[in-house]
Amino acid sequence: MLKEEFRLELNQCINFLLTTAQNAVFRHLSALLCPYGITPGQYGVLSCVWACPGASPGQIAEQLHLEASTVSSLLDRMQKNGLIEREVDPENRRGIRVVATGKALALEPPVQEIIRQVNDKVMAGFTDEQCAALRTALIAISELDL
Repeated sequence: MLKEEFRLELNQCINFLLTTAQNAVFRHLSALLCPYGITPGQYGVLSCVWACPGASPGQIAEQLHLEASTVSSLLDRMQKNGLIEREVDPENRRGIRVVATGKALALEPPVQEIIRQVNDKVMAGFTDEQCAALRTALIAISELDL
């Protein structure tokens, strides 16, 4: 059994707190998205493509704060599963644009409803002010130059 001091020390570590919170939400979201054949990471890509059809892989990586290689791997799996297509950019023949397939477009309404439900469930114990403060803090942390 861990000493009480060690548990208290962990609870002061922002990385530990962010990781455990993210893991809890990730597990719940993963279970809800599984019947639709997508992962939380793939949801992020789909969200970008739904909002900005024809986004480049670099634009998607920037929006999601991911490395280009990570997005490339996600796109490979998503293309194999019929969720996206890569098309040559008509304005720059060397560029690639990512577009959602009909299969992915059909997933948008139910998946967005799942996201709304998860957000509501996670934030249920907080006031509107606390929710806004938490979102502001998380955005600020994600934008730090670490």
